[in-house]
Order: sequence, then structure tokens, then C-alpha cells
Amino acid sequence: MERIKVCELLNKEAGIEVQVKGWVRTKRGNKNITFVALNDGSIVNNIQIVFDMNNFTEEQLKDVTTGACICVEGSLVASVGSGQKVEIHAGSLLVYGTASPDTYPLQKKGHSLEFLREIGHLRPRTNTFGCVLRIRHAMAFAIHKFFNDKGFFYLHTPLITASDAEGAGAMFQVTTLDLNNVPKSADGKVDYSNDFFGKATNLTVSGQLEGELGALALGQIYTFGPTFRAENSNTPRHLSEFWMIEPEMAFYEIKDNMDLAEEFIKYLVQYALDNCADDLKFLNDMFDKELIERLHGVVETQFVRLPYTEGVEILMKSGQKFEYPVSWGTDLQSEHERYLVEKHFKKPVILTDYPKDIKAFYMKQNDDGRTVRAMDVLFPKIGEIIGGSQREESLEKLENRIKELNMGTESLWWYIDTRRFGSAPHSGFGLGFERLLLFVTGMANIRDVIPFPRSPKNAEF
Repeated sequence: MERIKVCELLNKEAGIEVQVKGWVRTKRGNKNITFVALNDGSIVNNIQIVFDMNNFTEEQLKDVTTGACICVEGSLVASVGSGQKVEIHAGSLLVYGTASPDTYPLQKKGHSLEFLREIGHLRPRTNTFGCVLRIRHAMAFAIHKFFNDKGFFYLHTPLITASDAEGAGAMFQVTTLDLNNVPKSADGKVDYSNDFFGKATNLTVSGQLEGELGALALGQIYTFGPTFRAENSNTPRHLSEFWMIEPEMAFYEIKDNMDLAEEFIKYLVQYALDNCADDLKFLNDMFDKELIERLHGVVETQFVRLPYTEGVEILMKSGQKFEYPVSWGTDLQSEHERYLVEKHFKKPVILTDYPKDIKAFYMKQNDDGRTVRAMDVLFPKIGEIIGGSQREESLEKLENRIKELNMGTESLWWYIDTRRFGSAPHSGFGLGFERLLLFVTGMANIRDVIPFPRSPKNAEF
């Protein structure tokens, strides 16, 4: 007999013989009958298994405890109890793996998320993290489907790089040098000549620059992979290892970029609503009572498009007391972004035309000489969820901007070279995958939407 997943069993009609395998969530009963709730990870809901104690002994069921892994064959029958349409009347039992009630840490419900982070090897077995991980999978699949259906090509950009992609954050160094005896040159600097790559290399903070090379050859590409920041940050919104989606498109102006970003994120949210209903309902009921309503709100709302200058004027006239003062030329903080989204407009906002002094060197400069064609998509509860821009295609302007910022060109020669040979207008943006998942799941801490979070002093699991 072949195993049937719980998600399939719950939709089958009674009257068939079935085999199910999974992990025990609860066990209760009396001397006449025992009820076991079994889950196999395919769905948040359990299948109830009924053991008639006229056919089983207590000795046979002694190892069927919370956390144990079992295989049951039996009859799928209509359930007389509430909460499920069908249940299984057990005919045979096989215990694959036991879980001692004295040591298994998930005996009770209601464990705090902080506690579950301490047992990261077991937290995927809880309802909460089962929901989060299934939604994470669905969103990853939806990302690939969206871009594939629009004719984009998936480009694998390097994780090891010699450039810092704009100075976007502290980087993790990659080296094979003996750290107990680091070679130094005459001026006291590290001598990388005998290192594996012969130069200083790091884990990437972004695949964007390489992505632009792909767009200027293939037209439309996207990257989707891990990125790394070595900042000593312990906030609920930062990770040291996280995933980024970064599309780059030749011949896209800034408006095209904004249109794609809005279409993209609405597609993902709608995909979650259509395909993750059970998981979203659980998270809505347990963690965030407004989650599903907020998701529908994003899909059904036209995003506001607002120049940075107007956004700053709104903030300065708001009368709101912010922790960080706001004025033209300052980089907006999460509190500023959320005020615009949650209190002023009450809908997502795309801010554009930021001061060039607070944005990266590669962004296309506007004719005013003060601003660049940047765009940030701001969401409720999150703040910035997407950041992007039209890229500077002019070799002269790009080189001048690099000189203004006193950036070395040695490691970026190849990037600058693309403006010499067939340069074209192009745009792109980056979406932090875990930021998206925070919004879609309603979770409050970014460490709870990635299977194995990496943060300062945390690389255990």
C-alpha cells in the first residue's frame, strides 16, 4: 500500500483503505479508545487516527507519544466528531522513531518564538513554522513563475566577489590565508598575492552589478540567491545572510521599473492568498488578526507614487514626533516610511527622485543635478520592501560620479566598460525575500521567516 499525504487524505471520500506516515502531535483517550493527531508537514491540519483498544494493547501504543514518528494503515471513515470530515480507524501500527516525553522539548503548545529559536533543529515541526516554511516555498516558486512567464532569464550571479556593489554594507571576507600567520607587505597591509584568488575577496552583498551585465545582453534577467552583510545588527529586521530577488531590464525607464515592481509584488501576494489559505488563516488567527485583510488591501489598491521631496514635506508638516528628525536630504528611516504608508496615505507608496547624495553611484541623475531616478516601495508594518532605480547609462556621468565619491575604479573596470560598448537605458530593483515574507506571514521578527537564521553570534543550526 502506498502512503497518502495528509493534505490529500483530508480531501478524500470515506470508504477506502489508506496508509499514512507522520509525527504525533497529540495523544488522548481512555481504556477503550485512543485518539492520535498526526501531521506529516504537507498541511497545517492534522488527520485524526482512532485506535480501538479492543484491537491494540497499551504496550503496542506506549511509544506513540508526542513527537514520535509512526506509520498507520487503516480505513478512512467519516468522522463523527467536529473539526474534520474524515478520520482513520487504525488497523496496523509501525513506530519508526520514538520521542521520550521526558526530553522532547515540544511537549506542550504555546512555546514562545524566542524559545523556539533556541531549538532551531526542531522548530520546523511546530504549526507556526510549518506554515511559514510552506509559504516561503510558495513565494519562491511564485517568483520564478512570474519572471518565467514574462520572458525573463534566471541569472546566477557570484557569491564570491572582489567588488562591494556600492558600499552597501560591511562584508564577510573570503580567504585561504593562515589567520595565525597572515602575510604582510612592506607597508603593513595584508599581502593577498598567495591567497586563493590573489586579491581580497568577499561574500556578495548584492548580485545587481553582475545582473546589469546580463540585462545588457539578454534583455531581461533576474537573480534570486543568498546575500551577506557583516553588520553587527540585532534588530528584528536584519539578518547576516538573507535572500534577494534582483531583476534588471534593458530599455526600462523609471516608470517601467515602478510598474513592474507593483505588478510583481501584487502577483506574489495574490499567489499566497490563492495557494496558502490554510497557512495564512492559522497565522492570521494566532499572530496577526489583520493579516489576511492587509494582504487583500495590497492587491486591491493602486500604489501611491510620490516624489521624495513631497514625501518630506508631508512628514515635516505632519506634527508627528519622530525619533529621527526629517529634512530634505536625509535618508528616511522606517518610522518615516511607515507614517506615510500607515497614517497619511493608508496604502503602499512608491517614493521616487531621491537626493543623489544619499543614493548609490550607479543611479541615473535627473536634469536638476540634485536628484536621481531612484524608487523605493514602502509597505505597511515593513517600511521599505523594494529599492531600485533607473541605472546611469552615460559613461561620462558614471565616471564623474565615481570620482565625486572618491571610489576606486580598479575593481569596477568591467562595470564601467559596459557603458563604452553598446550602453542602453536600463533599470532594476531589489526585493529582500525575508522582508516579503515578514509581510505575507505577519511575523514580527525576520529570524522567524528563514529556516536557519544567521545573525551576530548565531550560527548554531
